Amino acid sequence: MLRARAERRLQTSRSPRTWYHEGVFNRIIWIVLDSVGVGEMPDAAAYGDAGSDTLGNIARLRGLNVPNLCRLGLGNLKPLPQLPRAENAEGSYGRCTLASPGKDTTTGHWEMAGIHLTEPFPLFPHGFPPAVMDEFERRTGRGWLGNKAASGTEILTELGEEHMRTGKVIVYTSADSVFQIAAHEDVVPVWELYRMCEIARDILRGEFEVGRVIARPFEGLPGDFRRTSNRHDYAVPPPKGMVLDQLEAAKVPVYSVGKIFDVFLGRGIGDHVKTKSNADGMAKTLNALETEKRGLIFVNLVDFDQLFGHRNDIEGYGAALEEFDRWLPAFRAAMKPDDLAILTADHGCDPTTPSTDHSREYTPLIVFGQQVRAGVDLGLRPTLSDIGQTVAANYGTSISVGTSFLGDIRN
Repeated sequence: MLRARAERRLQTSRSPRTWYHEGVFNRIIWIVLDSVGVGEMPDAAAYGDAGSDTLGNIARLRGLNVPNLCRLGLGNLKPLPQLPRAENAEGSYGRCTLASPGKDTTTGHWEMAGIHLTEPFPLFPHGFPPAVMDEFERRTGRGWLGNKAASGTEILTELGEEHMRTGKVIVYTSADSVFQIAAHEDVVPVWELYRMCEIARDILRGEFEVGRVIARPFEGLPGDFRRTSNRHDYAVPPPKGMVLDQLEAAKVPVYSVGKIFDVFLGRGIGDHVKTKSNADGMAKTLNALETEKRGLIFVNLVDFDQLFGHRNDIEGYGAALEEFDRWLPAFRAAMKPDDLAILTADHGCDPTTPSTDHSREYTPLIVFGQQVRAGVDLGLRPTLSDIGQTVAANYGTSISVGTSFLGDIRN
């Protein structure tokens, strides 16, 4: 990897003008605050999400101290309890509509990149059919437990001890289109768990083609099971033509932080780094600002969703938002004059509602940088693809859907 990285840098340093155009941003740092929704969409009730408002409800019930986000325009997105509107916002701001059906990670990230679904990925609220599970057991050589919709932490409490005693893996799903396999790292080695996920991904085709197969390794003893950082997602291959494909064709370097690499199966991405937490992801983003001299840095901070939204942890979610806010000054100080930062989300996951699942919500859009026009109201965008189109336009290419707001924000 180090040799490949050196060769890539040598190539881009020799011919940067193959993709870089005068008068645009040299680097774009695109940060997905996973699940930080900003209010229910008109069809939210059809998804069981009436009243969901991840950011607004946390601010209302817990309170939020996020002055740096508010200065950028967070309180300008809509009326938000205790989050003041900035009269002279330092960033430009708006909200994005999820045009595709669904409310999961794959749907949201794909739409940002320019892929619109006509039908949602299939759901299995009552578990997977025998045709799937029998083939899974035959090909993996291990039995299974569970096969139902469940909270990831609760199912470890329920079945973790039996898994350790029998060696059978825990299979479960959720309200999202996922096939998740949990196994204790001392019972099933991580490499074997990954192999089982690859087998499951191969089995789950056609009418069973879920958005993601997810390895969920854990550790600890009964009563104190803990997920490890060795999670790995196996997504459906994205259709051709998305923004990462277009950037690759234009020789634009792309560096990803967090689960972005897994969501897109590495397509169009050069180097990447995994993360253990939001704090780790933020630290590695700052490191990327030192090492990646041009192109796109694409980041996902997953703790909002994984640790707090799905667990209905209002306090933890609020604290994570405040942690991100405290990090912003260091991030802004590390940005170069010709950098563009984009903050957004892929869906909601309101921890204040009875549901522990994702919620059908609008997503925030905040953009800033020294050469970004401040205080521009970008309005309610009809699709998350407007972000991908803006990134594409900056580097002299395009995707098939979405409207760029590059002209609105460029100084």
